[in-house]
Formats: sequence, structure tokens, C-alpha cells
Amino acid sequence: MDDRLFRNAMGKFATGVTVITTELNGAVHGMTANAFMSVSLNPKLVLVSIGEKAKMLEKIQQSKKYAVNILSQDQKVLSMNFAGQLEKQVDVQFEELGGLPVIKDALAQISCRVVNEVQAGDHTLFIREVMDINITEKDPLLFFSGKYHQLAQNEKVKTSS
Repeated sequence: MDDRLFRNAMGKFATGVTVITTELNGAVHGMTANAFMSVSLNPKLVLVSIGEKAKMLEKIQQSKKYAVNILSQDQKVLSMNFAGQLEKQVDVQFEELGGLPVIKDALAQISCRVVNEVQAGDHTLFIREVMDINITEKDPLLFFSGKYHQLAQNEKVKTSS
């Protein structure tokens, strides 16, 4: 099969949108990523996959820690900014969580330290232990078939406790 067919098939899996941030030598670095998942509850582990050509790969390998910012539906421009899709960089407001820069008003902010690094094809999988979390109640920014999406009001499902 060709690469385009594979990418199109993988794009049929709807995901949230994250920005991975780290600090190295006093400078904040970030990249948009949707290859993010929870791995374990005990210990609390999450995983992000970063391509070998990404500038962020070396920065995370050096810092050994980073934060995951799960974006809300009103933060599409931040995703585009960190994906290099804008002609002009936008001003990003950061806060600190667990000693790491996190995006202000993100749906969830998760600070982590890398516990394992696994080479997988043309990507590196960073398994990390969650050190601290901050969440807000907003709707998520979604990505499906190569495009950004938002939850429709009638798609929101209420659950009973």
C-alpha cells in the first residue's frame, strides 16, 4: 500500500489536539501532536510519538521532561502556530505547572518526566510519568481526516453518575 492510503486510513481515527512543550536553556519550545495516549493508571503514564524529522525530538531528548497541553476548541490558532501552519507566529501565553511551561487556558495541562524512550520506525515513543495535572471544563479541539473539528451541541452526551 502507498503512504497516502495509510495516512488517509489513520486520519479516520478522530483525536484530540495537543501541544507538547518543554524548556531548554531558558527557551520554551513546542509542537502540535495528536499521537498522544494514556498508557497506565498505576503508575500514571502517558505516551507521545514524535517523528525523527521533528525539531522537538532533540529538545525532549535533552530536557528529559515536557508538558502536554490538550487544546480546547477555541485554541485552534495555537495548534496551527505550533504546527508551523501560520505565516506569522502568534503570541502565546504560558503558565507553569510542575516546573514546565504550559499553555494558559488549555483544556488540560499535564507535566511529565520521560521514563522510557522507544524507537519505532521513523518515530520515537516517549513514555512519561505524570507529575502534575490541571484541568478546565471546556469543549475539546478535534482532528479528523486532516481537518480541525468541534463537537456539535447535539453530539454532547450527558452521563448519569
